[in-house]
Parts: sequence; structure tokens; C-alpha cells
Amino acid sequence: MAELHEIEVTAAGWRADKLIAEALPELSRSAVQNLIRDGHVTCDNKIVQKSTKLAPGSVLCVEIPEARPLDVKAENIPLDIVYEDDDLLVVNKPKGMVVHPAAGNYDGTLVNALLYHCGDSLSGINGVIRPGIVHRIDKDTSGLLIVAKNDTAHRHLAEQIKAHSFTREYRAVVYGKIREDGTVDAPIARHPQDRKRMAVQNTPNARNAVTHYFVTKNFTGFTQLRLRLETGRTHQIRVHMAYIGHPVAGDPVYGPKKVITQLHGQCLHAGLIGFIHPRTGEYMEFEAPLPPYFTDFVKTLHAEDE
Repeated sequence: MAELHEIEVTAAGWRADKLIAEALPELSRSAVQNLIRDGHVTCDNKIVQKSTKLAPGSVLCVEIPEARPLDVKAENIPLDIVYEDDDLLVVNKPKGMVVHPAAGNYDGTLVNALLYHCGDSLSGINGVIRPGIVHRIDKDTSGLLIVAKNDTAHRHLAEQIKAHSFTREYRAVVYGKIREDGTVDAPIARHPQDRKRMAVQNTPNARNAVTHYFVTKNFTGFTQLRLRLETGRTHQIRVHMAYIGHPVAGDPVYGPKKVITQLHGQCLHAGLIGFIHPRTGEYMEFEAPLPPYFTDFVKTLHAEDE
């Protein structure tokens, strides 16, 4: 059965696609565009386009069709499952694994593995390519992800992310010396020239982004950090740390041109996740230890007090 969401327009100047993205954060950008393109979004019984400006007081209706059978094969890929019940599971994703299928990566992804492990027990809210996926981490970021097994759990978890009550802590090694804890509060949007990158921008389509960081240890030329996300924008930690002059070590996109090749991507680990269970109302928190690639790299660094 299709889902129907009604979104009240409270201010002038909203575009349909931007309002939907704000009100339904569980939907990816491409999913929103596809819904509008296929005529599933109306305002006052008229089909809207993504650039349609909405009048205050009107109601935007978004119909999310029932998920079609997924044309992605289930694969028997081992999963490091930290927790599982009838509503959700928490997975410790290894570095190098893509979360969901996309051009060039139609197999070997976390979704392929989940389809084998869970069968039909995955939320359909995020469509046929991203079943159960409530939030994402980058291919070369390791760590914890929560996966929803049904639509009710998915909605509850997405609401927590939107309300910033979803705890996400990362561990990272960044370039340079950071002496004190701090916060980066800087909006993020798609890079104006390179659509594969994000950037700090003060533009109308930029979304607020807040990252808190805490110094764990100083090394010669590097700092190990614990970071807590208040928001969850694409590449947020990588963009914010590069913005303040301390890109994540090994980051091939936002870091120096001379990349630390031994890391095979950014030294960034989603180490802790906390949320209110959608069925029991209990707060749950899980932690994943630092993986070998991270600890091996730290062993090569020289602590300032040595």
C-alpha cells in the first residue's frame, strides 16, 4: 500500500523538492526527484514540479508508492551484527564496503548482504535500492549503521535523526594540531562546480550543519579526535574538518593532494550510535572498537609527550 504524507507550507519561497527533503529526511535526493517526476507530488490537487514555488497555507501531498521487488541479488556476505531484533539491526560496516547499490557497485554492498540475511524483512520506505537504510556512512568510513526491518521502525528512527536526538559519535585522525575542543557550525551544500563534492556555503539551498569535536590525543602533525554529529549532512565531518584547516587523514577528496595511501581512504570510524528503540521506548547505545587500519596508522605516529 502506498504511503501518503501531507506537509503544510508555513512560509513563502519554498520549492517543492526542498520542502520534501526537509520534512522527510529519510528520502534521498534522487528519491524526491523521482517522486516529483513521476507525478506523486501534488499541491491543491495539482501535480507540482520540483521548482514549483508553494504558497503559505497550502498543503503538499506526497505519495510514496509501495516498494517494487528489488532487482538486486541477495549475497551471502558476512556481516558484523552488533545487535538484532524483530524491528532493527545494528551493523558494524567495514571500510571499503558500499552501503547500497549504485552505478558501478551493483553487488558486494551492504544491501546485498542484508537481503540475504533478512530476506523480505526490511523497510521499504527508502525504495527498491535502499531497503532498510535509515542513514548512511561513506564507502571508506567504517563503523556502525542502524537498519530498519519495517516501515514503522524506519519512521521512528528517521524522526529521531530529524530531531537531532539520534546519537552518532565518530573517531578520526586529522591533519595538524588541535589543542582545544570545539564546534563547527557551518552550512553545507553541493559544491557549485563539482557535483560529487560538498562544501561549506552560505547559499539559500545550504543546510545547517553542526559538528562537535573533542581532542583525544596530539601527535606530531596529527590529532586524534572524537566527534559528535548534531546534524547528519553528506560528508559532514570531512567537509567541516577541511573547512577549519584540519582535513581527515587519508581523505582523497577533501584532504591534501598527496594522499596517505596506506589508509585507503579517510581515517574515520563511526564508533558509537544511540537511539530510542521504536517499539520499547528504551534508549539503546552501541559501540564498535577501532578497526585495525585505524589503530595500525596511529601506531606509526609520534605522540607529543614521547
